[in-house]
Amino acid sequence: MCGFCGYINRKEKTHIKKMNDMIAHRGPDDESYYTDDEIAMGFRRLSIIDLKGGRQPISNEDDTMYITFNGEIYNFKEIKEDLIQKGHIFKTNTDTEVILHGYEEYQEKILDKLRGMFAFVIWNKKNKTLFGARDHFGQKPFYYAKMQNTFMYASEIKSLLKHPDFLKQINKEALKPYLTFQTSVLNETFFKNVYKLKPGHYFTYDFNTEKMEINKYYEIKFEPQKKDFDTLVNEIDNTITKSIDYHTISDVPVGSYLSGGIDSSYVVSYLKPDKTFSVGFDYENFNEVPLAKELSDILHIQNKNELISADDFFDNLDKVEYYADEPTANLSAVPLYFLSKLAAKDVKVVLSGEGADELFGGYTGYDEDEKLKKYRKLPKFLRKFIKLVISPLPSFHGKNFLTKGGSKIEDYFVGQAFVFNNKEANDILNDNYKSNLKYQDITKPYFDKVKNEDDLTKMQYLDMHLWLPNDILLKADKMSMANSLELRVPILDKEVFELASSIPAEYKLSHGTTKYALRKAASKRIPEAWYKRRKKGFPVPIIKWFREDKYYNFTKEIFEANFTKEFFDQNKLLKMLDDHYKGKKNNCRKIWTILAFLIWYKDFFIDINEENVSLH
Repeated sequence: MCGFCGYINRKEKTHIKKMNDMIAHRGPDDESYYTDDEIAMGFRRLSIIDLKGGRQPISNEDDTMYITFNGEIYNFKEIKEDLIQKGHIFKTNTDTEVILHGYEEYQEKILDKLRGMFAFVIWNKKNKTLFGARDHFGQKPFYYAKMQNTFMYASEIKSLLKHPDFLKQINKEALKPYLTFQTSVLNETFFKNVYKLKPGHYFTYDFNTEKMEINKYYEIKFEPQKKDFDTLVNEIDNTITKSIDYHTISDVPVGSYLSGGIDSSYVVSYLKPDKTFSVGFDYENFNEVPLAKELSDILHIQNKNELISADDFFDNLDKVEYYADEPTANLSAVPLYFLSKLAAKDVKVVLSGEGADELFGGYTGYDEDEKLKKYRKLPKFLRKFIKLVISPLPSFHGKNFLTKGGSKIEDYFVGQAFVFNNKEANDILNDNYKSNLKYQDITKPYFDKVKNEDDLTKMQYLDMHLWLPNDILLKADKMSMANSLELRVPILDKEVFELASSIPAEYKLSHGTTKYALRKAASKRIPEAWYKRRKKGFPVPIIKWFREDKYYNFTKEIFEANFTKEFFDQNKLLKMLDDHYKGKKNNCRKIWTILAFLIWYKDFFIDINEENVSLH
């Protein structure tokens, strides 16, 4: 796990060091460079495999191609054997060099052979082209921009900011969708003209023509098949445990995160690492550490844990938003930052359970409650008519239920976070940031591709394209790498997905629970209380904190700051905050989403001393 950056232009190449320094946290073990008349390549290394020989950039046999790579290729040894038989000569024992020689042999088809998480670039000195790619699901980040005749790229946006050709502007179109999705979902980031390479895509940039061509190499597809249930359960267990074996390839110790839920418990029960790591909050009902400690004791594994106080949480908000690069309002990003910091004291690599919910149907929102199921049995025309009548009315108890009951999944589902609806978002924003763009405009292209599938498949498909890469995997990468820690997710593996995508809906949602087939597979490894436990997420007591004077005043100070009125109607912000503080409404998610954005903006766009606003 590492970080890289670089740029191509017809100018000097002296800025790469400053760019590389900005991502030193991704690779504190080493820094190295390659430059020629056209390109500057920087690399920061966190040594995991081939500790002595894995320095990047790595070149091919005749020094005509150079690669920088972030991630892990878990099947690199099998690919290497094939390439050696074809005459390729290796000088290291790294997975990095396998990608390079694989590209020489197969060109972009090497991507079909890779099993792992990756983002990389390969510079071809002969034809002056840069080839780059991002892994199948978006586990590793890749950003790029073309500004003032310079093409630049990096593992993190903050690296790009150090190039003198970078023009720092906020992307006004990104704010309204963020208020709905709680994360940046557009292809163009919150920084104007900075883009994310999409998961499952590769590109070629030609120095001679200054043109970039982007192509897709991997398509996420759900193709349910009729299967014997018991046979399927055995297949799931075999496939996941084999994936865990692959994901433990390392020349340094490997630990694991552990919560009270099924996914990380499943991984830990098979892996049996020397140490597990857990965090919780010092509030009742917001602490899963005792559950993690109990399972670790059962498995005779050391559990290292700590509790996070409200002060800890708020004192580190600016760090979390800074390391995230773009504003993130996923509350679990903060405890994940602390969890990574805790684990990094003992190990360089940890495994985690991300991806299980998307692959196996684990989110509670995937399964409608019984009342809604009964309501949907009413004639469709009647439900649609009721929705039409009540939609203009002020909010009342039951309005969401009736609206949802008269709608298609495509009308209202945006993923696992829905904060502001279209009207609410425009209402809170100032005129320059209001937009006609609706969240349905963003979700429609994905729903169109699965329009003939069942609702569960539609939701999973959307989450795999929006929620997973832009929220879950982003915070997993950024918060772990902020602490120089490599995080691996063995359930989110292309071989596991191939099996999971074939599971029919009735094996995912069944017997009154979610991801039923996965739970049955996990029952072979973990106690009943763990594999039957319903999903809880990472509970954060933010609803309580915004009703405490200290954190109410902290938030109010930022809401009243001069820079805030650039984006929002401050009177409406303060009313929203006061209504929550006084217990009139539960506005905690909306308050938090706006607060996270404002803290991010302060980190990247203004000098906080000029605003007389303290972050601590």
